[in-house]
Amino acid sequence: MGNSYAGQLKTTRFEEVLHNSIEASLRSNNLVPRPIFSQLYLEAEQQLSSLEAGSRVDNEEEEEEEEEESSESSSPPLSYQMKPPPEGCCTTDGFCQAGKDLRLVSISSDQIEVPSGFLLVGAKSPNLPDHLLVCAVDKRFLPDDNGRNALLGFSGNCVGCGKKGFCYFTEFSNHINLKVTTQPKKQKHLKYYLVRNAQGALTKGSVICWKGAEFRGRQASSGPCSSTLFQPPESSGPPLTTTSELVPAPNPNALAGTQQTGTISDHLPSTAALGSTVYNGKDSPKQQLVKNNLPALTRPSVLGTLTNPGPPKKRHKGWSPESPSSTETWNLQPNLQTPNRNKNDVGGLSCLTHSTLVGPVSSPVVASGEPVSVPDNLLKICKAKPVIFKGHGNFPYLCGNLNDIIVSPLLYTCYRNSQSISRAYEQYGASTIQPISEEMQLLLTVYYLVQLAPDQVPLIEDLEQIFMRSWRESHLSEIRQYQQAIPQAFPPVPSQIAPMTSAQLPWLAGLAASSCNDSVHIIECSYSLAEGLSEMFKLLIEGKLVKTNYVVIICACRNRALDSCIAVTGKYQARVLSESMLTPAEYQKEVNYQLVTGKVETLGSFFSTLCPDGDTEVLLDKFYQENQGQRSSSLSTSVNKPTALDITGAAVCTSYNVERHQIRPFQLAVAQKLLSHVCSIADSSTQNLDLGSFEKVDFLICVPPSEVTYQQTLFHLWHSGVLLELGLEKEHLTKQRMEQYVVKLDAEAQTKFKVFLQNSMQNPHTLFVLIHDHAHWDLVSAVHSLYPQAEPSVGLVDRLLNCREVKEAPNILTLHVTSFPYALQTQHTHISPYNEIHWPSSYSNGIDLYHENKKYFGLSEFIESTLSGHSLPLLRYDSSFEAMVMALGKRFPRLHSAVIRTFVLVQHYSAAMMAVSGLSQMKNYTSVETLEITQNLVNSSRQCPSGHGFMVVLRIPCIPLAAVAYERLYHVRERLSLADNFEIILGNPNSGITIGKHFVEQLKIWQKIEDAEWRPQTYLELEGLPCILIFSGMDPQGEALPRSLRYCDLRLINSSCLVRTALEQELGLAAYFVSSEIHMEKVVVNDVLESDPEKLSSTDNEDEEIVTEGSTSEKRSPVKRERSCSHDSASSSLSSKASSAAFCIESSPPLATPGDVAKSPHQVLSSSTEENANNCERQRQKVEKGAQTVISKHLPAAAEQQDSKPNIKSAQISINSLSSPFSSSSSSSAPTHNSFILQASQCSMTKASKQPPIVFLPKLVYDIITSTDSSGLPKSSSLLPYHSVMWASSFRPVMSKMMTCTEQSLYYRQWTVPKPIHMDYNNRNEGRMDTFHPRRLLLSGPPQIGKTGAYLQFLSILSRMLIRLTEVDVYDEEEINIKLQEEADQCYHQPADMWPDLETFKKIPFDYTIHDPKYEDASLICTRLQNLNSDDRSMGRKQEDMYMRRQTTRMRLSKYAAYNTYHHCEQCHQYMGFNPRYQLYESTLHAFAFSYSMLGEEIQLHFIIPKSKEHHFVFSQPGRQLESMRLPLVTDKSQDYIKSPTFTPTTGRHEHGLFNLYHAMDGASHLHVLVVKEYEMAIYKKYWPNHIMLVLPSIFNSAGVGAAHFLIKELSYHNLELERNRQEELGIKPQDIWPFIVISDDSCVMWNAVEIDCSGDRKSEYTWTERNVSLKQILQHIEATPNVTHYALIGMRKWSSKTNSGEIREPFSCCHVHDFIMLNVDLTQNVQYNQNRFMCDDVDFNLRAHSAGLLICRFNRFSVMKKQIAVGGHRSFHIKSKVSETPVSTAPAQYICAPDSKHTFLAAPAQLLLEKYLQYHSHRFFPLSLKNYSHPVLSVDCYLNLGPQIAVCYVSSRPHSLNISCSGLMFSGLLLYLCDSFVVASFLKKFHFLKGATLCVICQDRNSLRQTVVRLELEDEWQFRLRDEFQTANAKEDRPLFFLTGRHI
Repeated sequence: MGNSYAGQLKTTRFEEVLHNSIEASLRSNNLVPRPIFSQLYLEAEQQLSSLEAGSRVDNEEEEEEEEEESSESSSPPLSYQMKPPPEGCCTTDGFCQAGKDLRLVSISSDQIEVPSGFLLVGAKSPNLPDHLLVCAVDKRFLPDDNGRNALLGFSGNCVGCGKKGFCYFTEFSNHINLKVTTQPKKQKHLKYYLVRNAQGALTKGSVICWKGAEFRGRQASSGPCSSTLFQPPESSGPPLTTTSELVPAPNPNALAGTQQTGTISDHLPSTAALGSTVYNGKDSPKQQLVKNNLPALTRPSVLGTLTNPGPPKKRHKGWSPESPSSTETWNLQPNLQTPNRNKNDVGGLSCLTHSTLVGPVSSPVVASGEPVSVPDNLLKICKAKPVIFKGHGNFPYLCGNLNDIIVSPLLYTCYRNSQSISRAYEQYGASTIQPISEEMQLLLTVYYLVQLAPDQVPLIEDLEQIFMRSWRESHLSEIRQYQQAIPQAFPPVPSQIAPMTSAQLPWLAGLAASSCNDSVHIIECSYSLAEGLSEMFKLLIEGKLVKTNYVVIICACRNRALDSCIAVTGKYQARVLSESMLTPAEYQKEVNYQLVTGKVETLGSFFSTLCPDGDTEVLLDKFYQENQGQRSSSLSTSVNKPTALDITGAAVCTSYNVERHQIRPFQLAVAQKLLSHVCSIADSSTQNLDLGSFEKVDFLICVPPSEVTYQQTLFHLWHSGVLLELGLEKEHLTKQRMEQYVVKLDAEAQTKFKVFLQNSMQNPHTLFVLIHDHAHWDLVSAVHSLYPQAEPSVGLVDRLLNCREVKEAPNILTLHVTSFPYALQTQHTHISPYNEIHWPSSYSNGIDLYHENKKYFGLSEFIESTLSGHSLPLLRYDSSFEAMVMALGKRFPRLHSAVIRTFVLVQHYSAAMMAVSGLSQMKNYTSVETLEITQNLVNSSRQCPSGHGFMVVLRIPCIPLAAVAYERLYHVRERLSLADNFEIILGNPNSGITIGKHFVEQLKIWQKIEDAEWRPQTYLELEGLPCILIFSGMDPQGEALPRSLRYCDLRLINSSCLVRTALEQELGLAAYFVSSEIHMEKVVVNDVLESDPEKLSSTDNEDEEIVTEGSTSEKRSPVKRERSCSHDSASSSLSSKASSAAFCIESSPPLATPGDVAKSPHQVLSSSTEENANNCERQRQKVEKGAQTVISKHLPAAAEQQDSKPNIKSAQISINSLSSPFSSSSSSSAPTHNSFILQASQCSMTKASKQPPIVFLPKLVYDIITSTDSSGLPKSSSLLPYHSVMWASSFRPVMSKMMTCTEQSLYYRQWTVPKPIHMDYNNRNEGRMDTFHPRRLLLSGPPQIGKTGAYLQFLSILSRMLIRLTEVDVYDEEEINIKLQEEADQCYHQPADMWPDLETFKKIPFDYTIHDPKYEDASLICTRLQNLNSDDRSMGRKQEDMYMRRQTTRMRLSKYAAYNTYHHCEQCHQYMGFNPRYQLYESTLHAFAFSYSMLGEEIQLHFIIPKSKEHHFVFSQPGRQLESMRLPLVTDKSQDYIKSPTFTPTTGRHEHGLFNLYHAMDGASHLHVLVVKEYEMAIYKKYWPNHIMLVLPSIFNSAGVGAAHFLIKELSYHNLELERNRQEELGIKPQDIWPFIVISDDSCVMWNAVEIDCSGDRKSEYTWTERNVSLKQILQHIEATPNVTHYALIGMRKWSSKTNSGEIREPFSCCHVHDFIMLNVDLTQNVQYNQNRFMCDDVDFNLRAHSAGLLICRFNRFSVMKKQIAVGGHRSFHIKSKVSETPVSTAPAQYICAPDSKHTFLAAPAQLLLEKYLQYHSHRFFPLSLKNYSHPVLSVDCYLNLGPQIAVCYVSSRPHSLNISCSGLMFSGLLLYLCDSFVVASFLKKFHFLKGATLCVICQDRNSLRQTVVRLELEDEWQFRLRDEFQTANAKEDRPLFFLTGRHI
């Protein structure tokens, strides 16, 4: 796709720019050259030279294959006519025609006879892409490594059947069944040399370098559009991936080269992608053992991954296979020391230091292709194995002493990745933006190496960022030009800038290394890298590279490609880099090997000679014998002391309080976040989680196979009470029962997991939560974990948690919990970014979000403590320890540094213990830091009266080394008689905790444990135990440490394993909660003394430093303290320790005198122990005299250290609060209260819990952790996140400090891809988003912060929510006004009667009284028979209290409940419209018009009818116009459907309305219509796509429920007429059409029926039970009532738990019906609902229906439950001012005003204002009526609520209507509301009024008001005044209602 143009250098331009630019660039402090330098050497038009060196060879095959593929796609290939095979011969792929197997995997271990002059090579068959076929070929017909000197033709033998003498490759390809479609060519099919590895097995070697491969590799794919660089669009791999063959490897153990995530050639694991960095790719190579069917090597084997040891290729015609060079090359010895792996460099920091010029070196010419011999004794001479990084071009063969070198392809990979431009930059135009050239890459690498400090190690991420920045700077103008976001800041780059040529490179590289003090040495070769390597080995042997850390070898010729490699020869750097290439398993194996074979004995003997008095053991024995008797007696008394003190009632330490098992605000917040995420999954339209179908929660917690973590999780589970709360266990919970819920992911895990899966299948209504704790621990793919040496638990997570049963189970929710989620956030992750929950930040904009009494100390706080201006750093390194390790590393180059570091540290601890015990001569053989730790540990238990101490964690990852350390330290402790002073515990992940009996007894006393068998099983239970915990295991597995942790010694962590997760989880051990409340000790600061920095050198003060937050020192110290920048404990004057003085200061009285502290460290160190003892005595005397003293460590509140600078004042305190002299703990006088406070403060455990632990790190790790980039982000954050993932591209942006957890997650999701070994590797689905598992969540939070408590709390609230989801709050109120009910003289029906008898029912008098409790605040309706006194009515409630104070009860939803939109079970999917047969939302809009005379206009309604419901309607045939809604016949008896259509008016409840009647109707067919307002149509249609909607006209948008009822009834009557007409044509009588409809509230949730049992002796005796039944059963029962069409209204009771038998004794009542009614639209034709009404419209309708003589029947045996819904309904009407924007609430008194006044108008319907006003303020109109129930207000033709304190009497003005007898009844008022023509003057004159009674006339306008007064002759009896006219507070256009009031004369 276009050749790269290598322009010739223009000399004039070069010289012109050289002097101006090069020197500035070289001297610059920047890591990358200035842009002008890049411009000079970067060709603007230069094409992408994509793959250098190794891949030039390796990629030939891919390019050819891709060319073939592309040609196939465009045109069919020319078919090659092969000769038909002979009859009966074998034609199977992989076998020759004689039937013999030729596949490499099958015959790799066979002995194959190879004739002289022949070589074994691998042939590729197009039909077997995963196999090589073994052939024997005459080497004369094969090329040398330059692709030349191969004879034309072919000569080969078949190794299968032995047939010889094939002279034509075509003939040979037929014999071995290649079956190619084109002319067979040896160049195309013979691909690899085959070589024997160390075990003698045949394996793939180097690529055969055919002529032209190099040219094609460099040219054919050079453009950015190259087919090898860009995947086809449908591919799912990461950006810019390619499918490349593996680079040849010397043995199957060393995985080589790179391979992409697209298609996998040879099924070998991919360790690096083009565009990705392989960093510590630990596990990948193991796979190759399986693939090649080779036995796992007992010892790791040879050479670096990218060497080409294979047979020497054809070099000279006269070369014979027997020549020495060939045998030398073949006999590769396995390397017993350092197995090689494809790993990344590990590294240090970029420091800008300078180093010296080494010019090009001339060296003797080594013939091209000749192997380079590695000299013998290289390791012995150099003291380290050089690590050679292959760079660009061809790398020569190495032979000889290969054990002493390591070859790595990492740099090669990095170079290649950095030449692939990410797709993110394609938008800038591929033609103008080119990758940086190979020459520039190498030059930038030299710059980088020059700038590294002597103690730093190169880091591949640094180099990638340098390349990225250099490329961006070079093309900044193009990028900006394409972005067009800002004006072009640079002039356009000239189109022709000469690139840097290969010839100039060595000179420029030498110039770059001009001042580096020979730390970087440049060797220039003229012919091949072989001569440079030979030169380097020669210089190493001669000792001329002693100061050199890096050797850069460049072979740059004008006419050929650049070859380069970089050798790391620095002893420290080479050791770190070589050890970083070991996988954890190999690291352990290597260490174990060195321990088992006794190689470490030399180290042990070296240490024993260090002792001043000869052997250390001799000194220990001598000490033991001298002190045995004396020590044991004194120790026994000191041990018994706490008990004695306790018995005598003297002071004991009261500070032992283990705070556990309380949920903190943070944990509750996280649990609620988890719950809301679960709810959002359930609420989504994907139907992945139906929470409504679950009744309970069950769970399983998976933890790593650590016994301590397992017990710790059981411990938390036990104390959380979750099992009891979830109802999974009963009260008597045993530990054995509890263990079912936690599983260790070991070999036995599958049994528990199988039970869990079976339970989940058997209990579909239980939600199972699978919690994967410490989820980053084992992410190995189950496929890749099958190699032989794998532990059974490896890959278990993938096998269990990703199995098909878990993925597909609809009732299993998986929750991954981890502190380090990065490996679960790749491009192929199963977890949606929306399902991630991150631990919340405690502060937002300076506001404390969650008030907690503890402050969390994590990584960021530890790093912050190292910044200048803070207290003493909590992170430190030990320079003397590092120096000793480095020195010993040079002395013992063959020992692994982990072994050396462990032995040195154990020696330091041993010497420190001896020094503290009195062998002061040993203090010179330990470091100050170790001495501080040991001395404070030994003395900690002596300070506390109860013997409490603190914990020291000594982290030793390698288990064998941990065992060695434990044995040694245990032995030294025993010999020093310190066995009862502190414990040494070996913490092995595979076993529990073992501690001595003495310490177990102490813990039982402290923790008040009675159980004789008790043993601590978690580290948390070691609270207060003075101990050294040797924490082993390659990775921490979630073990929590107690708050008595004081020191975290991480000096032995594997510092070569630089992966973000690995580093952060090691530091996570020290994560800690510090109490943030103010301490009880108070100090008074007096005057200030001059202080010398040397005074502050006491160990003790540093030990007691309290660091709760960044600004603590400013808060508590009078002087802001500063520190020197050095954090090396030994070099800083702040941290230098008074080692020998420290021996007794800890045990001495609390306060030190100014004189003692004034000593310099040198004086203190030189003073003897005895002097210190004397000093202590003097101090005690001075203290007892009450002298003012310097701040002491024993007063933590004042223990802040002062400044380390001279002349900074040191605060003094006067202890005025302590009235009595100090008494020491051994004093005989009884301690006072104040001295008791002081004693308590001495307890080391108490002090430890008030401050975070101090952490010691290796220097390398310390530098990485504490160095930050330009944004302030710690360098550790930009490391590769996890060893089984890799970067998707080198061209990735840098992470920022400002990134939130969510942004970091998105960053990793974009820029990391899993390696094949990762369990997510195969989770790809052609780039679509459905790779996320819908029921997976990820909870991440810092280590030790309380995630376990949070997820247990989540289980608890999830369970409560599920119970809550299956429950509902229903109104539970007794019926009101029961006392007013007329006592029936007779029973009209028997209790057991099923239906009312029509004739009997007609005799039942109508009960006017309202009994529905929702009308408790409504006016009472009086009848003639009632006799009320004023106490019978409750006072009215406040408006806002009415809803809140209604009584509810929580009921469990039955299977016959109605549901809202949140319920979607499988049964009602179709009902809800989620049926695949019907397109979602597929519905049609139909207009339906009818005229109504009362409104005086035609009513236009709209129906929305889903396709699935069209069968309920009749449409005209030609035009599909809606004609009518089908109605059944009265005579229909079918049990399959409900005859009555159900109408539900609703507003504001699209989500919460109970419209899903599927379960309520028990699946029966029914017609359900939602009646909605026009403006809500769309939202209801969205939520209820399969429901029929009746849309009210827009004029009713602001109307109340009366309008809906009115239109439902009128529409239904009109429809009845249409149906009668339609069916009359079919011969059906009009009266046979079913006339009933159901009008239901949208809050009716369940229905109940009372079952009567009349089996008693007498007829009057009966028992009854109430149970939940389906609505179908109730409706079908009512519809079957005899003579049902004679009833106008049929209803049922409102349910109440307080229903008594009296209420149901009469099964049928003639009274008001509400909420759920069956309405006979035929009988009620002339009785209308009032369309203007908002409230009480049903009472109003009932009264008018009764007065019209219609029957209203209530079935008392049925009841309806109404759900409390807090939104929508009548509460959706808000009355606010029409003028102001802000919604200000207006009091009801403001709802009316005088006409023509300037009153503020309200934006509300006039009718609503009227009803609200009358409800709250009607006493203003009817003052005589207030509480005057015997003289009600006469209300004509309507019922309006006048409030609970006024009674009304309803009369109808219609002729022949039924009214109560009003004779003799005096009314206190008259209400005329919109009275019609039936109301006449003569009708009113029948009624009698009290004197002073009031009248209220309400009309539509002022004119009709006056007309009504005149027409009804009101002025005859009523007196009116002008000021008694009012109107509702509406504007004129809103048509207010007008009132006129008057008094009766």
